[in-house]
Amino acid sequence: MELLKKHIQLFGTVKGSDILRVDSFLNHQLDISLLNEIGKEFRQRFQDEKIHKILTAEVSGIAIATIAAQYFNVPVVFAKKSVSKNLDEETYEGNVYSYTKQKKYLMKVSKKYLHQDENILIIDDFLANGEAIKGLKEIVNKAQANLVGAGVVIEKGFQKGGKQLRSENIRIESLATIEAMNEKEIIFMNDEIYKTTFKLS
Repeated sequence: MELLKKHIQLFGTVKGSDILRVDSFLNHQLDISLLNEIGKEFRQRFQDEKIHKILTAEVSGIAIATIAAQYFNVPVVFAKKSVSKNLDEETYEGNVYSYTKQKKYLMKVSKKYLHQDENILIIDDFLANGEAIKGLKEIVNKAQANLVGAGVVIEKGFQKGGKQLRSENIRIESLATIEAMNEKEIIFMNDEIYKTTFKLS
């Protein structure tokens, strides 16, 4: 998705060789025009699937999933990471390991909102090691629903998550896949596996 790549080029910042900050338009401050185009792109890519619900994880996935959902005309369910008195006692749970926080935690979804045989699309902002999608998939499986795939805004193709998930026959649609990056440049890989290099300003 060229518009997304240009936003990453113009407004993203890289720290080291594996941290990409896009908080100015994707997961802290939100560029709604861009998110609308992202939502349309996800709808286009999954047009061959009957989707009943979109599933994401709090916090950064919620805005993306919500805007995308208007093009699917389906509800959004988000898995909660924090403990809340408002959450039903009966939940489906998925285990996630956070590499940034270096700890494990549980994501939970009330059993009221996921049902057997529903077709579920996962949407998330980043795919690196794949832990969030694995945890959400665990929830889908426990609900005996059908995972049709995962829509990812940015995939770090140089990390293991995407390859592992695809090896498990999970359909992954990434709108921008990064092959390599450093503080001076980001190298994108497009759908045809050709390289596109953007110099960071």
